[in-house]
Amino acid sequence: MLHTLAAYVHDIDPYAIMLWEDGPIRWYGLSYLLGFFLAYLQLKRVVKVGHTSLQPKEPADFVMVPAIGLVLGGRLGYVLFYKPAMLWTFTSSAPFWDVLAINKGGMASHGGIIGLILACCYYSYKRKHNFSHLLDLCAMTAPIGVFFGRLANFVNGELYGRPCHPDYFFAVKFPQEMETWDTALLTEVASQFPAPPQVMAQGLYYYVHWFVGQVQAHNAQALTIATNWVTPRHPSQIYQALLEGLALWLILVLIGYKPRKPLVIAGWFCTLYAIFRVIAEFFREPDLGIGLQLGLSRGQWLSFVLFAFGVGMVIFAVRRKAQPMGGWLK
Repeated sequence: MLHTLAAYVHDIDPYAIMLWEDGPIRWYGLSYLLGFFLAYLQLKRVVKVGHTSLQPKEPADFVMVPAIGLVLGGRLGYVLFYKPAMLWTFTSSAPFWDVLAINKGGMASHGGIIGLILACCYYSYKRKHNFSHLLDLCAMTAPIGVFFGRLANFVNGELYGRPCHPDYFFAVKFPQEMETWDTALLTEVASQFPAPPQVMAQGLYYYVHWFVGQVQAHNAQALTIATNWVTPRHPSQIYQALLEGLALWLILVLIGYKPRKPLVIAGWFCTLYAIFRVIAEFFREPDLGIGLQLGLSRGQWLSFVLFAFGVGMVIFAVRRKAQPMGGWLK
């Protein structure tokens, strides 16, 4: 499957292994596992050569606790920040509660950061470690997970970008945007490419899900319709992977090559993540039903708060009397 990105209709199968419908292994889940594994390797390096209170056998335990906090915080953050109606929305099919339906909206990185902080607080209390130092360790490794998570967003065709010029070299057409189309437009498409009667009987939402599946199965007619009807967009997930993930990780690795006062790394993480997120959000389609407030997205407004918090952390860390910790270079 080779495409030029300028003419690319997003047709990636989100399932790495699909033994039955909607299961069992998606690239999204594998991306998180890979991110946590690489974070574990980085922590082992710090424990081996740096100045830390973590014991040689602790990196695996420490990765698991913030991982749980990140996932729970990310999901709850999405619900609370973007779609609180999910809290009281229940369905007749699994997982029955929209909060648990991770495929509906995914997770919010700002909520994930809050969940991670709370997880570090818990681990610090249980294992008697310096809380600020644990935050630094998480901050240095978190961009790895962000990188793979954003790539997984691209694979899923979610959190796509704003419309761009059709001749833009990196333009991508995401058929998932059909979920935002009005009834008349969807009805017209369905008349040209009808689904089986049992699908059409369930409604247009199920038709869109079926149509996207046909694109991912490389159905020629579905690909042609998507090519002609779907809007060219920025692959903002890739932009975010490179900025919030790779670039942020490289900068924090350079800052943390030697021991620093606790909270310095965490403060720089919040500050730089906020800057990169604000930049990337100019290319990302605002969440449906939320849109822009005073020309800025919800994610950008949240990032301003995170930026102020991060700057305050750096100033506080540099001024206080504390022994440097961390470091990965001998």
